[in-house]
Formats: sequence, C-alpha cells, structure tokens
Amino acid sequence: MTLSTLDWSIMGLYFLFVLIVGLMVSRKAGDSVDDFFLSGRNMTWWLLGVSMVATTFSADTPNLVADLVRQNGVSGNWGWWSFLLTGMLTVFVYAKLWRRSNVLTDVEFYELRYSGKEAAFLRGFRALYLGLVFNVVVMGAVSLAAVKFGEVVLGMPGWLTLLIAGSITVAYSTFGGLKAVIITDFVQFVVAMIGSIWACIYILNLEEVGGLTNLIQHENVVDKLSLLPDLNNPNAWVPVLLVPLAVQWWASYYPGSEPGGGGYIAQRMFSAKDEKNAVGATLLYNAAHYALRPWPWIIIALASLVVFPEISDLKTAFPNLSDDKLGHDVAYPAMLTKLPSGLLGLVAASLVAAFMSTMSTQLNLGASYLVNDFYQRFYKPEATQGELVWAGRLFTVVSAFLGLGLGLYLTSASQAFDLLLLLGAGTGLIYILRWFWWRINAMTEIVAMVASLIIASYFTFIHDGLGMLPMEGWQKTVTGALLTTIIWIIATYYTRPTDDATLRKFYRLIKPGGNGWNAVLDKANAEGDTMQKEQGQLPLELFCFFIGCITVYSALFATGNWIYGNTTPAIILTGVTGIGTFILFRAWGSLQHE
Repeated sequence: MTLSTLDWSIMGLYFLFVLIVGLMVSRKAGDSVDDFFLSGRNMTWWLLGVSMVATTFSADTPNLVADLVRQNGVSGNWGWWSFLLTGMLTVFVYAKLWRRSNVLTDVEFYELRYSGKEAAFLRGFRALYLGLVFNVVVMGAVSLAAVKFGEVVLGMPGWLTLLIAGSITVAYSTFGGLKAVIITDFVQFVVAMIGSIWACIYILNLEEVGGLTNLIQHENVVDKLSLLPDLNNPNAWVPVLLVPLAVQWWASYYPGSEPGGGGYIAQRMFSAKDEKNAVGATLLYNAAHYALRPWPWIIIALASLVVFPEISDLKTAFPNLSDDKLGHDVAYPAMLTKLPSGLLGLVAASLVAAFMSTMSTQLNLGASYLVNDFYQRFYKPEATQGELVWAGRLFTVVSAFLGLGLGLYLTSASQAFDLLLLLGAGTGLIYILRWFWWRINAMTEIVAMVASLIIASYFTFIHDGLGMLPMEGWQKTVTGALLTTIIWIIATYYTRPTDDATLRKFYRLIKPGGNGWNAVLDKANAEGDTMQKEQGQLPLELFCFFIGCITVYSALFATGNWIYGNTTPAIILTGVTGIGTFILFRAWGSLQHE
C-alpha cells in the first residue's frame, strides 16, 4: 500500500498549519516564562479542556486500546477506564486548589507546601526526574506508536517518521510555547474525531467485516464484547476490574491521571483565567476522554480480529515490519491501510497530529520543570525572563532528542503502560492527602519515591531471575503499591514535620476544608496567631465526584449498549446519564469558585 498524492497533501497542509501557528504566537510566547509555559494564565475552560483531551489522545492510545481489546476483550479497557475516579476527584476537589496555589509548575508546589532543605531537594530532584526520566519514558511510548504507524501505514522507516514529525513538533513547540500547543491541540482534536469516526464507519462496511451486525456476531468477536470481565473467573475480573478500581486509580502516578492532579493537567489548570475555568476544563476533559472518544477505537480493534485474527496474520500482511515491533497493538494502524485515498490521508494526518500534540505538551511541560524548578531555582536565580525562555527552548530540543530516541528501543504500547504504572505505584495516595493532612512532609515524598523506585526495579529486573514464585503484572503493581504506602506512612510519623510558618502560610492561601489541619489551627490560635477554620465544601465536592463518575460511566456504557443493539439497558443507562447531568448542573451553582 502506498499513500496517494492527495493523502500526502492533506498531511502536508496540517504540518504547514502548525508551523504557521507556532510562528504567529512566538513573539508573545517569548515575553516571559508565564507566557511561554502558561500562555499568560488567561485561557478559557473549553479551549483548555479540549487541549487536555487532545494531549491524552496520543498516537499510542488507539494502539493500546487495540492491544487490550484483542487480548482481553472490551473489558480490558478497565485498566485505563478506572482512572476516571482520580479524574473526577481532580475536577471537584483539587482543580480549584491547584489554581489557587498560583505556582508555575506542580513541582514548584513542593516549596509552597513543605519547608527546609528536604523541600528544596525534593523540588530539584522531581524536576530532573519528571523532566528527564519520567517525561522521556512517556515520549518514548508515544514515539514507539509513531514508529509502528510509519512502518505500517506510511511505508517508511520508523526513524524517518520520527525525524519528520518530531522536527516539526520541536519547531512550533520551541517558538510558540504552550499557546501554540493549545491552539494546535484544538484543531488536532477536531481532525482526530472526524477521522476516527469516519474510519470506523468505512471499516465496518468492508467486505471482510460485513457491517456492525455481522461484526458483533462473528465467532472471533462475540466473546470479546462484554463491558465487564467474567465475574465467575477470578483470574479474569481481579486483574481487569478489581485491581484498577480498588488500588490502581489512587495508588499509581500515570500521565494525565495523576492522583490529585499533576503534570500537564495541572499545567492547564494553572493556565486558566480563574478557578471556575480550571474546574470546567477538567470536567470537559474527563467527560470527553472517557465517554465520547473510545468507541471508534474499540470497534476498529474488534474488526481487526476478523481481518487479522492472529499476530501471524499481521506479519504475513506486513512482512517488512520489524520483528521487535510486531504485536497486537499493530492491529490498529494495520486496519487503517484498508482506507481509501483521501480518508487515509485525513486519518494519517490525525494520528500524526495526535503524536505531535502529546509530544509538544510533554516537551513544554518537561522544559518548564527544568527551567523553573532546576535552572532558575538552583543554577541562575537572577536570570532574566528572556534568558529563561531561551533556556526553555534549549531544554525542549534536548528532551525531544531523548524521547524520540527511546521510541526506537521500546517494543509495545502495553510494555510502556505497565512500566509507568509500576514506577509510580504507591505514591498516589500522598498526592491526594497532602492537601488535607498537615503531617505529610517532604521526607514522606522522598521516602515514597525511593521505595517505589527500588520495588519497581526489583520486580522488573530481579524477581523473575531469582526463581521466585512468578507474579503477574497486576500482582507486582498491587504489592508495590501496598509496600510503598506502608513505608511512607511509617516515615511520615518518624520524620520532622513541616515548620509552622510554612503550614500556616499554605493553609491561608489554599483554604482546604476538612479536619486534617486542626492541629495546626489549634497551635496557631494558642500562640496568638489567629486562624479561622475554613469550612470548605468537601462533602458536596465528594458528592459531585460520585455523581460525576456514575454519569460518565453510564454515558460510556450506554453508547456501548446502543452499538450492541441492547436497547433496554441502553435506554436505562441513557436515563441515568441524563439524571446525573441534571444533578451536576444543579450542584454547580452551589460550588464556590473564586
């Protein structure tokens, strides 16, 4: 298969567009670090929300969905559907707190919340870790998908795909900063949704597939359709459903779904013009990410089981595909080769755009850590705004080189997904509690990071080689999360708390609710430093979190049941979605936003 002139023209027009956007906003982006990394803190909720969704739709996302569906059925998606819980918690509890902090990055938060050399060390270490390690792994996973897409769909070597798309991404990210990223994200999301839905409809009508009815009745597909795993088989439902809902969503630090918010989600909240826009952006993101977008990917993945039922079929169809890149996740780009000229160009442009969207966000985010939380904080505090912007541009290029290079060495989307989950296992609860419990300190986080890294390294590189009892990936994640959590809780009580002045300043600025700060308030008032307890709205916020999860899950499963032709449950779930939406709309007016 070769792309037509029309296909290449469509892709070329998109490349030209993003370059023009980068150049148009480059002058304003160079004024200050706030302009370069936060777009002047003046963005509206709908633009930020769409940008979050576009960033999360990276080129590897449909590949990952295809991998999960082909191996575990539709219910295999609970591995990432479970992150809706932390997403909704961020919407109704943490979004306004983050916006209230007025920091430039979520790493700067450490010296706002904690004190002493430990806080400074934590800020510097996390800046390097997130900017040069964690962020590079994320970009590596995204680059891997671009490599497979290039080899299967574009018919070019993976390194050449990365060179072309990566160079353009670096160009507009370097010149335009976050504003260029957000504007191009909006267009990318529109193109991606049109492309994925149109491609889904075309693939359903392929002669090999024979329409939606034939697809869901096909012998290769019928046992893959359930939205829930087999509840009579613990080996099926425990890792797929129980672990994600009971442990994974709060225990693991995963890009875009950080417990309590963080990473590029926090960056978008910092960019909002006020708290209300920060909350609205995260709500739009979670609704669109989980309820609106997954089904075209899922249907194409199911169709691939008819066209390419085994990996060997993929190898036969694409003999030039590198052996180390061959896996179930290749099925998605393989199905795209069935598209006609024009539509193939549109879908190809949308997936390249998805790659560029995620890469540009990670590049800007990583550079913000390295500039704000390492270079300026520890190396050159007196640097001018212009110097800091140019440092950000330099770090953008360096990060791109590392992330793109890693993509050539990874082999599967699920491999990167599991690695990221394991690296952050056990640290997530800290990010949820540190806003509401004064006793958590910098050493809590340092100990948790070290413990998580040691445990993850043990399970990844040592455990199996010692001849120990074999463990599944989910067992390693749960064990790592529990061990890390126990270790950091013990460390919290045996290490020095944050100093009183820092705690009081933080409380007055953030205004968290709950009773976790009572000890700080009592001591301050006893010393004559009058502090009023913030009543907050935590009960109402948690109620909205609960209703929000039910509403989005109902919308997701209603869509699935309509597709499957299950009319009665589809009607019921649609009704639940409507009722939940009405309740959230009424509650919105009672939520206080500054």
